[in-house]
Amino acid sequence: MKLKEEKLFHSSFIYVCIAHFCLFFAFYLILPVMPLYLIDEFHAGKSLAGIILSSYTLAALLVRPFSGFIVDSFVRKPVYLLTYFIFIGYFSGYIFATSLLVFTIIRATHGLPFGIVSTASSTIAIDVMPASRRGEGIGYFGIMGTIAMATGPMTGLFIMETFSYQAVFLSSIIIGVLGFVFANCVKTEKRALVEQKIKLSFDRFVLLKGLPAFPTVLLLAFMYGMLITYLILFAREININTGGGLFLTLMSVGLILSRLTAGKVIDKGHLTKMIIGGKLLLLVAISILILTENIYTFYIIAIFIGIAFGFIAPAYQTLFINLAEHNQRGTANSTYLTAWDMGLGAGVLIGGQIAEVSSYHSAYVFGLFCILISVLIFIKFTASYYNKNKLR
Repeated sequence: MKLKEEKLFHSSFIYVCIAHFCLFFAFYLILPVMPLYLIDEFHAGKSLAGIILSSYTLAALLVRPFSGFIVDSFVRKPVYLLTYFIFIGYFSGYIFATSLLVFTIIRATHGLPFGIVSTASSTIAIDVMPASRRGEGIGYFGIMGTIAMATGPMTGLFIMETFSYQAVFLSSIIIGVLGFVFANCVKTEKRALVEQKIKLSFDRFVLLKGLPAFPTVLLLAFMYGMLITYLILFAREININTGGGLFLTLMSVGLILSRLTAGKVIDKGHLTKMIIGGKLLLLVAISILILTENIYTFYIIAIFIGIAFGFIAPAYQTLFINLAEHNQRGTANSTYLTAWDMGLGAGVLIGGQIAEVSSYHSAYVFGLFCILISVLIFIKFTASYYNKNKLR
């Protein structure tokens, strides 16, 4: 019986991983295409494009706290399937949007179902994995998103260059429908719902014990948001006019390599060391990226950036889970993802503003400074706080 409980790769875990891959593949497929589409088709400026793109993350951010409450208060699988279906449907809106205003409305509101489905997806994944292998399970689950990031942008750019922008959006719908089929196959155990008579309070929407880690995640995500959104435009500034998709692919290779080992290290109790080490590596890697104009260095450093994020991301998610009670998993996930979304949105928005008045190079320098602040806060305060307050 014990062996059965410790089994990680059973059918439901595999299905939720595949569904997670499809969800994020559909998301990443259009991500590098979006700024090009806005500039080429609607003639939007850099600043306006940044505002429109960040509206997606803002919408996801607004719904995040409520998504944790919804996931913890209702049966998770119906919530998961409903929001997954709505998320897929939004891609058709990009095909039929004929004006910048309509496109902006669709892009902004698209973030609402994403904010809920991504929280539900990660919470269900944690539900179906054994607690003794949670760090490892989160690592493998995260690899699905990493593979999506490795293949999605490159595939999206290929489809755009070979066919059209509309073909990219249609491809997102197709892969999303496939993911929905696998999501429907996931079997979750029945659980007792949170008592509805309990008065609503702030801690039902935000994991209060996770707040000391919140700003360190936000500052980290700030750089990540700029990195993946403006990479192609940044590369053009340093006269690297091809290979944006290859950079993201190599970055994802690094992410996968580090995630394969990160989970086991986290489960052995080295969570804070993993976060600190990953951030220090990221500081060095981003510094080199900013300073180089050599195409080979540009691609090689992508692997190390991926390794750094691969160490950091599963460790942070485990940190929030370990600070929460079992019936607060949805809230813990939504709080972590809220910090991440807030940083992503701010990075895209502010990065676009900085690029408008200066350059994407300057925006990346500002992002590097944010990583440094994140490291200092974590070392000085967050790490010791976590060690004193963790529940497992």
